[in-house]
Amino acid sequence: MEKVIDIEDRIPTLKERRRRRTNKKFSILLFLFVTTLLIVLYFQSSYSQIQTISVSGASLVPKEQYIEQSSLKLGDSMWSFKEQKITKLIEQNDWVKSVNVKRNWLTEVDIRVEEYKKIGYVENGDRLHIILENGKNIETDGQVLPEDGPILAGFDDEKIRIRLIKELEELDSEVLQTISQINYTPTDKDVYSIQVFMNDGNEVQAIIPSFSEKMNYYPSIVSQLEPDVKGIIDLEVGTFFQPYKEVYSQEIEEEAVEVEEEQAP
Repeated sequence: MEKVIDIEDRIPTLKERRRRRTNKKFSILLFLFVTTLLIVLYFQSSYSQIQTISVSGASLVPKEQYIEQSSLKLGDSMWSFKEQKITKLIEQNDWVKSVNVKRNWLTEVDIRVEEYKKIGYVENGDRLHIILENGKNIETDGQVLPEDGPILAGFDDEKIRIRLIKELEELDSEVLQTISQINYTPTDKDVYSIQVFMNDGNEVQAIIPSFSEKMNYYPSIVSQLEPDVKGIIDLEVGTFFQPYKEVYSQEIEEEAVEVEEEQAP
């Protein structure tokens, strides 16, 4: 026989269900209201604005230049820009290899820049411009001192210049630091001929295609020479050293012979 439940016994259960349902709806509405209020307060507060713009990896140009190119300003909304757009703006520079822009915490924008490596310097009138591993030049505001790379002179042909840069990249860093200047001196026999002046007073004659391979042995070659005797080290074919004293005496003798021939009747 089915048990009959009195309606009066059901009323408390129905009331409890209704109360729970009402509380659940109220909690959802309260959560949405509080969340909306917090969002509104956040966007109206300084916590939604850019308070710090940090730049890392900048060495060729000042950090302020990257910030200016990014078009970001302190006080702008943290959500008013796209990282990809800022990246493209900065990557337009010839000296920039890659850029990473990201929002850091609530109020900071972090710009990380990877620049092309500086290889040396190139003459431009009475000034020196920085030359990079990608073959591009950076104009400087004034005279710069070649502290960490050689001066490249006469390398107007871009293909020749880039070919030399590849060789310089293969050089040991300690060897690269010993080079003062490299002159492009092509001949009828070899268009890759170069003249290299060293900080220690020696001169090296070489050709570009084999330059890094042979030049990396420069410390070993010099260690076998007398420290007080400077001269020309020929690396074009083999390895040959001739003191300046002998080179200049030969030049003087040749000039004397030419003068005698001119004066002869």
